Amino acid sequence: MPKMGESIIEATITKWLKQVGDQVNEDDAIAEIATDKVDSEIPSPVEGVLAEVLYKEGDVIAVGKVIAVIDMGGEDGKQGSVEAGKQGGMEAVKQGSVEAGKQGGMETGKQGGVEAGRFYSPLVKSIAAKENISLKELDSIKGTGKEGRVTKEDLLLYLESRTAAPVKVAPAPASKPAPAMEAPKVVMDSGDEVFEMDRMRRLIADHMVMSKQVSPHVTSFIDVDVSAIVAWREKIKDSFFAREKEKLTYTQIIMEATAKALKEFPQVNASVDGYNVIHRKKINIGMATALPNGNLIVPVIKNAEQKSLLGIIKDVNDLADRARKNNLLPDEIQGGTFTITNFGTFDSLTGTPIINQPQVAILGVGAIRKKPVVIETPQGDVIGIRHIMILSLAYDHRVVDGALGGMFLKRMKELLEGWDKSRSI
Repeated sequence: MPKMGESIIEATITKWLKQVGDQVNEDDAIAEIATDKVDSEIPSPVEGVLAEVLYKEGDVIAVGKVIAVIDMGGEDGKQGSVEAGKQGGMEAVKQGSVEAGKQGGMETGKQGGVEAGRFYSPLVKSIAAKENISLKELDSIKGTGKEGRVTKEDLLLYLESRTAAPVKVAPAPASKPAPAMEAPKVVMDSGDEVFEMDRMRRLIADHMVMSKQVSPHVTSFIDVDVSAIVAWREKIKDSFFAREKEKLTYTQIIMEATAKALKEFPQVNASVDGYNVIHRKKINIGMATALPNGNLIVPVIKNAEQKSLLGIIKDVNDLADRARKNNLLPDEIQGGTFTITNFGTFDSLTGTPIINQPQVAILGVGAIRKKPVVIETPQGDVIGIRHIMILSLAYDHRVVDGALGGMFLKRMKELLEGWDKSRSI
């Protein structure tokens, strides 16, 4: 199982593309895998015959574990392939091994690495060990994963509701307990159709609920006169495309301005860890991208503050195109420190986006519309037709107050309204 980024420690085998006995060429895709970030394929590092698969479809495997054996031919071919897999400290272990069960300091068993035949991923075991959750307590947690497995989200939700041992205190006045929060029961009507969420939509749903539970959201708005940008883009977009074979969009221009504003306001380019606020050195801007199947993915422009406008244009176009073709690499959708979502793509004026955890803010970009506005001139105020766009900033009120959010939006307005119409790329 290959390393797919710093924060990814396991993946699920969703489909074997080769079967035992199949001839495999170097770089042939052997299996499809899925993480909580992206789906991808595992290429073969060698040429030979697939001699053995060590896991089934649906199994969750830790990064570094050997998942298959390829016979490269010769008397010692199979043994040689296993030894090659052990390089870098990896071991070829089958699911349910004692060593897998020992991860996280929990007791081992014969199936799934724990007693009672229930499988727990290395990440779940690690969290359980850190939080001193016993095996018996872990077995009592209801899982929402495949075949009832306990996922990271299940465990974190359980920890939020977990109560400490009672402390003896003076009795308090009797009061009614707060009702448990439960989703309302849905009543089906004739003609209704049921469509189960796919894996990606489930991840999005869980992530959005978690974000609203973690961060107190506040949203501020500002309108921006982008007439100068509209005129500039209309003037150069065709010649730019002829020269660079790249489309020039408003998203790229806004991303450049956002990188500049974040550099001036590092408190917005941050994360929260308990009572600690982490100001991120790098400015990695995610761009929410709608997929053809209706789902959403957020590829990340790394080190945006160091890139020229041309560099941002090329990165945005490349990532957006590969996102829609499901060709992104896991590392390209993680590490974001701030996110931009463009409501204007669907002709919406504005919106109140949900923060992409563990970030502390997200910028919403509305549609550009022609509107009559008051224009101040030395000769007096006049009414004119201008191109107006609304920006919305949703921020985590634990660390970003209205003043900071307002100053950030005001700086965005200044950067965009002060656009140089004679600028060249």
